[in-house]
Amino acid sequence: MTTRRKLTDADYAALADFRHLLREFLAFSEGRAAEWGLTPQQHQALLAIRGAGSGEVTIGYLADRLILKPHSATGLVDRLEALGLVRREASPADRRRALIALTPKAQDLLERLSATHREEIIRLKPMLAGFLDRFG
Repeated sequence: MTTRRKLTDADYAALADFRHLLREFLAFSEGRAAEWGLTPQQHQALLAIRGAGSGEVTIGYLADRLILKPHSATGLVDRLEALGLVRREASPADRRRALIALTPKAQDLLERLSATHREEIIRLKPMLAGFLDRFG
């Protein structure tokens, strides 16, 4: 069993500063997504689908990645499909399972949006590293 040391004022300050930086990044992300006509959740879904690489993306996978109930993930996919950003395809292994894929429109949008996010993360990297060092 490990013993926990008592939190210091510096620990609380580091946690508060870290949370503030995370919120700043989320506000940045939400703003960029809105500029492209996406909700934060829609952006996160597109990113989860693209981030899966060659893995099969199902409603269950999206629900897990976005911490949603399956019926909420289904509604999200329905809305993305209506926007022309995703399509459902029958799984070649089991035609009863639907796989979710990005459309070319979504791939282009996500590439542009992700490039701005990568630039922001590169800008924040020294601050993030500094915060993590404060936690020893």
